[in-house]
Amino acid sequence: MRNLMNSVIGAAFLSVSLAAFADPLIAAHRGGTGDGPENTIPTLQNSLKHGADILWMTVQVSSDGVPVLYRPADVSALTDGKGLVNTLTAAQLTALNAGYAYSVADGAGNKSYPYRQQPVQVPTLRDALRAVPASTQILIDMKQVPAEALVTAVANVIDEENAWQRVRFYSTEADVIALMAKQPKARVFESRDATRDRLARIALNGGACDAPPAAGTWSGIELERKVRVVEKFTLGEGVSEVVAHWWTPEAMKCFKTNPDVKVVVFGVDSPAAYGAAQKLGVDVVMTDSPLKMKTIRAAAK
Repeated sequence: MRNLMNSVIGAAFLSVSLAAFADPLIAAHRGGTGDGPENTIPTLQNSLKHGADILWMTVQVSSDGVPVLYRPADVSALTDGKGLVNTLTAAQLTALNAGYAYSVADGAGNKSYPYRQQPVQVPTLRDALRAVPASTQILIDMKQVPAEALVTAVANVIDEENAWQRVRFYSTEADVIALMAKQPKARVFESRDATRDRLARIALNGGACDAPPAAGTWSGIELERKVRVVEKFTLGEGVSEVVAHWWTPEAMKCFKTNPDVKVVVFGVDSPAAYGAAQKLGVDVVMTDSPLKMKTIRAAAK
């Protein structure tokens, strides 16, 4: 019965939620990494309380094939453990303190580490799905290669939890997206390469739109990002370092040529960035701090 309700509620949510908001929806990056230990259940739950509409979860797979929420390759980056995620079992991973490196600074710039005395575990994907309401839309960032083990393990959990209608998959690796797209029920972003190439062509062609995304496409990339532009010569190359402001009115018009295309912009953490995204008419803004964004969104009304 729970699985049936997940399917019905999730499908209804996906069909109406993006149309129900005049302003961009708020997605909590890594569950809300600016407000608590990233990719942990308490942070995910608090982000929903702070007004997040969508949760972004970063997923890797353990050595014994269990998808867990964790971003860096090595657990020593954020936890009290050591080793690569794919060399540790799920039992070893979930025993780690995912909040060990999370710090809070006071007014004088002094850091404290509140979760060293209040450990919070690395969750499995299954536990994370069950810890938030079935109506919650989730974006899963698949962060590991090779793709086969990760995609198979994630797809198995999503299938067992009957959660296909409430999740959409993203990856910076085109091979991961392509493999997940072969799952009959999977909803995926277009590859980052495809989004970036389209935006570059629009910028370099004076705003001309020669290849808009197909109907129903979800595209995601940063609101702005430092990039290197390389021009090849017969005897060498020229390189320019620029800050790419990808999303212009011309780019948005191109992306929105066909129906039901959704644009997600990453790195929106200030009133100026939110205002720019709102003015452009993007569908979803990705933020590290839903708590801060709640205030920014209210002020923009």
